[in-house]
Amino acid sequence: MLLILQLAIILAASKIAGSLSVRLGQPSVLGKLLIGIVLGPSVLGLVNETETLEQFSQIGVILLMFIAGLETDVDDFKRSGKASTLVGFGGILVPLVLGYLAGILLDLSTLESLFLGLLLSATSVSISVQALKEMNQLKTREGSTILGAAVIDDVVVIIALAFLMSFAGGDINLTTVIVKKVLFFGGAILIGWKAVPWFLKKFSSLKVTETVISSALIICFVYAFLAEYTGVAAIIGAYIAGVAISVTSYKHEVFEKVETISYSIFVPVFFTSIGITAEFSGISSSFGLIVLLSILAILTKLIGAAAGAKIAGFGWSSSWGIGAAMVSRGEVALIMAAIGLEAKLLSQDMFAVIVVVVLVTTIITPPMMKWFFKPVEQADTY
Repeated sequence: MLLILQLAIILAASKIAGSLSVRLGQPSVLGKLLIGIVLGPSVLGLVNETETLEQFSQIGVILLMFIAGLETDVDDFKRSGKASTLVGFGGILVPLVLGYLAGILLDLSTLESLFLGLLLSATSVSISVQALKEMNQLKTREGSTILGAAVIDDVVVIIALAFLMSFAGGDINLTTVIVKKVLFFGGAILIGWKAVPWFLKKFSSLKVTETVISSALIICFVYAFLAEYTGVAAIIGAYIAGVAISVTSYKHEVFEKVETISYSIFVPVFFTSIGITAEFSGISSSFGLIVLLSILAILTKLIGAAAGAKIAGFGWSSSWGIGAAMVSRGEVALIMAAIGLEAKLLSQDMFAVIVVVVLVTTIITPPMMKWFFKPVEQADTY
């Protein structure tokens, strides 16, 4: 019964906070993130992190990226390939180099410094996707570039992590990691081209209710699982599943129903739970380090990705907006930090610092995007 009450509190608070955020001229997602901190143990203690809420949150972010895939125009996505590559690599190289130098200045070892740089190179655009939707930017050239860059960032950073772990004595085989990713993306494209339309058609013909939406969710969850299993983030798998369905005749029906399911319960839980899981106790002694690393994390990703966008031919306003969208490190960086802690590449104190830095980058992303992106009617579109 406690879970039911917690869900009621989260849904009511997130909707009210989101509305207040919009009234203040910010994306609603900012209010939902901040209200999570207020509800959580750090402030009011009305809602605590539980395994069940974590599962709800995981479903929420998967569905959010699935919807982004459904809204993606494949032709636009193909045309943004060069820009996505430049943004992705720009957003990796600058944080990697400066993060490494920061580690050296903090008296970390070479491997620890490289890991810190790699950690700062990670990106999670789940929060950015929601901000893009609210600003009607998801279907623009900028939106396609950001989503493509996120896929590139995930693949490159995870392969680099496997390479680093092999030097650190971890039990990660670089060849295995690369083969798994090749198999996933190759299989995802082949299945998306041939099997997805066939499965939707066959499953939707069953003599029961809501077969179309059920078949779409099956595809989404299977893609997310296989992505996670092969070392690619589950959100990337969910996004690719959405893209695969977006080229079928079922796109609009699936989109309308998935959006209703997602935004009525799962997505609000995801946004709010980010704040709920925040832990601020015992970090006062590291406040200066948190501020410095937060500034470094924001500026390196912002500048690196924006530079890539500018080289790709975007105007300065769009370039900074794209850079801002890549700033959030989200769950990808948290997973990497946990791996680093286990491999002794991060101390327990540094791990606690990184968790707060990740939270800061996540909260700052929506207002930064709002600041840099020009009105949609003036945005670069295909």
